[in-house]
Amino acid sequence: MGLPQRIVCLTEETTEFLYLLGEEHRIVGISAYTVRPPRAKEEKPVVSAFIGGSLSKIKALEPDLVLGFSDVQADFAASLIRANLPVHIFNQRSLEEILNSMELLGQMVGAGELAQDWVNRWRRQVDEARKRAGLRKNIPKVYFEEWDDPMLSGIQWVRETIEAAGGTCLFQDKASGAKAEDRKLTPSDVVEAAPDVVLASWCGKPFEREAFEGRPGFNTLPAVLNNRVHEVDSSIILQPGPALFMAALPQVEALLHPGCSPEST
Repeated sequence: MGLPQRIVCLTEETTEFLYLLGEEHRIVGISAYTVRPPRAKEEKPVVSAFIGGSLSKIKALEPDLVLGFSDVQADFAASLIRANLPVHIFNQRSLEEILNSMELLGQMVGAGELAQDWVNRWRRQVDEARKRAGLRKNIPKVYFEEWDDPMLSGIQWVRETIEAAGGTCLFQDKASGAKAEDRKLTPSDVVEAAPDVVLASWCGKPFEREAFEGRPGFNTLPAVLNNRVHEVDSSIILQPGPALFMAALPQVEALLHPGCSPEST
């Protein structure tokens, strides 16, 4: 069997990486949530949201590979498989799993060497950030909020990104939860944890700082009192692919340690 020539990407990270590999000519359909690279939406038809998509549009494109992500897309993936389409669902949750998935994607399209170059670069980037974190004297306590109602803390790769950037991620025990409901919190949980920094990324909708700070007891949070509540674009930090390394990690490090260059601690 030859390399796939007509690929549908149900999530953004595979689209971005295929563009980085110079293999965008293989893509025939993308997700509505695609932000990176900006030209992708101008060049490729949108055929899916996140949880689901248009089976008829995808079938009409005659893909020889459909790429998806996570158990959230399991039902839609099953419908594609029943329609006799070839489907591969990634389910990466950690930084290392994300890197491994990018390696595999490169191999799937015959660009394994270039994919390995990118992955090696990102591994070095994470290692260097972790070395800086190990030398820092100030390690802020960080609360990451992925959703507001119900309140959800960050997934595993977000926790690892915060730690690599030189922070202590609160609610670490919840980060490895397989489902979003495993990461539910109450306002009192956050008040008791007293985060020094809050990073918010409400999974595709704008963060409402006034509503956040209006929750019971949140006016006492050190992060609120010291004006260290920040929104991080979900298209970079909740995307388990290139954007996490190219944009999210540097931004998180800058927010946790303002005024520090990568060479300083």
